[in-house]
Amino acid sequence: MLGIFLDSETNGLNTQKHKIIDIAFAILDMETGEKKEQYESIIFQSFEDWQRSDLESLKVNGFTWEEVSYGKSRETVALEIESLFAKQGIKRGKAVFICQNPSFDRAFFAQIIDPDIQEKLLWPYHWLDLASMFWAESMKKATQSKGPLPWETGYSKDRIAKAHGLPPEEKPHRAINGMNHLILCYEKVVGFPKKELFALRR
Repeated sequence: MLGIFLDSETNGLNTQKHKIIDIAFAILDMETGEKKEQYESIIFQSFEDWQRSDLESLKVNGFTWEEVSYGKSRETVALEIESLFAKQGIKRGKAVFICQNPSFDRAFFAQIIDPDIQEKLLWPYHWLDLASMFWAESMKKATQSKGPLPWETGYSKDRIAKAHGLPPEEKPHRAINGMNHLILCYEKVVGFPKKELFALRR
């Protein structure tokens, strides 16, 4: 099984008027943690789309018009992603997406590759979220009196990291930073069952 650890940045939260401007993902073997592929790209925006930006969102990710004006076209990014997924054999039942907030990332990912195309290519439709994994882990520990309830610690990615003694995500909030932090948190919360064995064999 493969995991597509994905993060994105946008110029706002409303998919009806805002656009994805930054994407990063890594494809990992879910048993060993071996990284099979990594991808990142800034995505071009027209000045008209940029003018619709939510300023609070831009404060978080720090993107400027100059940066996104030199990004790759959505068509190019789509072709590159499709090529990498084909190379790694990404198919339903053989891979899953993993995000911190999949309802957000999935909606904006669809701006790059239409859901009908994703369906035609038989890409995974399971988008799993780290917060639910942490929630389940915390609830199990709490019932055994081995830890606090998830709402007592908080379950943002930085709060999850703090609960596990990990550093917060690097700033500014760029997709590559979010992706790397996501993998770090996932390994601590869930883990890769054969990672140590894989490391010994290398």
